Amino acid sequence: MARLQRKKQTSAKKKTAPEAGAAKPAGSAAGDAAGVETVERPSAEKEKKEVRRRSAPAPVRRPAGERLPPGKVRQWIDRGVQFLREVKVELKKVTWPSRKQTVGSTVVVIVLVLVISLFLGVVDVGLSSLIRVVLQQG
Repeated sequence: MARLQRKKQTSAKKKTAPEAGAAKPAGSAAGDAAGVETVERPSAEKEKKEVRRRSAPAPVRRPAGERLPPGKVRQWIDRGVQFLREVKVELKKVTWPSRKQTVGSTVVVIVLVLVISLFLGVVDVGLSSLIRVVLQQG
């Protein structure tokens, strides 16, 4: 369906330089001097994104008899009207075949269906008689 696409807003640009609080990679001067291997921790932004993904709210389910608030109903109607407007715009872009092309295509389809059904009918009768002969002799 042809929906209008909205650009996603980015909250912050990706950082190319390492963070000040990040641990140094293994084999650095500080790590070699102490003889301890350092482990790199994920940034705080990554942790926040993971927490947001895990804690997605469950959809609210209303009892069957309860009605939607008036604002929600209006929003549904507006979305439906917008959809119908977009359908109208897309249908104007369609190149419709002429009556002659439509009739020609329909005749071709009907003829092909008749030929294929005739072929399958002949094969079915042939195989049925072959199986009947084999079973009667056995």
